Amino acid sequence: MTGATTSGELRAHNRVRLLRAVHDGGAAHTRSRLTRDLGLARGTASVLVAGLAEDGLLHEEPAAEHTRGRPTQVPGPHPRGPIALAADVREDAWELAACELGGRVTVLDVRPHDGTPEGALGPLGEAMTGHARRFGHRVIGAAVALAGPVRHGGLVDIAHLGWRSVDVPALLGFSGSPIVGNDTALAALAEARRGRLRGVRVGLHLHVDFDLGGVLVVDGHPVAGASGSGAEFGHMPLTGNERRCPCGAVGCWSTDVGANALLRHVGLAYGGGRGREQAEHVLATSEEAVTANATALGRGIAALVNAHDPEVVTLSGHGVELRERAGQALLAACGPGLMAIRRDAPPRIEGSALGWRGSLLGAMESVFDAFLTTEGIELWRKNHPDQGLDTPDRQSVTHSTPTGKKAP
Repeated sequence: MTGATTSGELRAHNRVRLLRAVHDGGAAHTRSRLTRDLGLARGTASVLVAGLAEDGLLHEEPAAEHTRGRPTQVPGPHPRGPIALAADVREDAWELAACELGGRVTVLDVRPHDGTPEGALGPLGEAMTGHARRFGHRVIGAAVALAGPVRHGGLVDIAHLGWRSVDVPALLGFSGSPIVGNDTALAALAEARRGRLRGVRVGLHLHVDFDLGGVLVVDGHPVAGASGSGAEFGHMPLTGNERRCPCGAVGCWSTDVGANALLRHVGLAYGGGRGREQAEHVLATSEEAVTANATALGRGIAALVNAHDPEVVTLSGHGVELRERAGQALLAACGPGLMAIRRDAPPRIEGSALGWRGSLLGAMESVFDAFLTTEGIELWRKNHPDQGLDTPDRQSVTHSTPTGKKAP
């Protein structure tokens, strides 16, 4: 049921459906496939595409391969179409990108920061404002992923950096009410839209960086919790240690998994967002430290599988490397912790399909989720001038991230 009661409402509904299908399909599906998948008549699809092109939302190009007859067209982002600004703020650096319909990402800026709220968010806000001015009306919104629990839409706590109830929108100073989200929850959203949790009814996503975050994903949506800070499985006492975590709790799983745990294992200084390069070296050279990390990860996964019964467990960040380098240790620790009924058919444990860019892509998805509505498209149509403003220079796309990892 569409809820549409007039031909105009039905047309508006189908415009949103078509744009959503183009976006979710990575702007890779032909018009004929989209027409078939959406159950549209050919003539209706042609009229919709033509109208969306006129409004500066879609642009068609011939498919790379086609059969005999008229060349097959592939609808994709308009050269002057909507842009979502997305930022991923890590403990030691941030990355800012322009994202287009279909998920194409153009990195705009990557900068280290000093670990303070002002030092991280002030320059980011200035960069966002500058690029928003450059792109003008094309910017449909902005979203920021942060490595800590986010409450009430914008208050963030990053314990090991000393951030407590930091008002992110206020420090950014960016107009337009940017969306603020937890990095793990946003990575899970991206995994559900474009990765290994796509089509999975119940999944579990774990992101490992300096420490560990995790969130349950149900029907493609991360479970946020009452105040928005539900993605905090890393602060559950799942491995039996008695260390006090910077969050204030004792025995947190995250103190045993991630870059901080790797550094601690070999006797190096850790905490405060320091030591990324050293942790990378430990990850590459110390089998003992990696095995200890993977073992702790496996034990915690077993507890969460018993509790939530997921179909798939996905790992991002260092979790991918832990699975690759010490997968046997991970599974050996996970298996005995599973209930017998879980052990008979355990969920798959898979590395993310999105590399280290999941949080950034999730931030993008949150902006397009708000835009791809009848109201959002109508507002764009009313504000769309005859000529657009600047276009991201795709020649400037970089594949480096603040973590030094390769993006997909």
